[in-house]
Amino acid sequence: MAGSKGIRQFHRVVSMVFMATVVFTAVALTVDAGAIWVSYVPLLPLFVLMGTGVYMWFLPQLARRRARRA
Repeated sequence: MAGSKGIRQFHRVVSMVFMATVVFTAVALTVDAGAIWVSYVPLLPLFVLMGTGVYMWFLPQLARRRARRA
């Protein structure tokens, strides 16, 4: 379960980075409407969050399968 704890901590850190990029994007778009590319900045942490979230979603099923095999 040490790996599970690590992935959860990583997920928490990435969620904070995601929130910071969303706030940064909101501020940047209100200051300069011409910088539309800034709206794509939060997508990278969002995709990482999706990946870690799906992994954590399937952790209980993987643990049950491993327990059945043992």
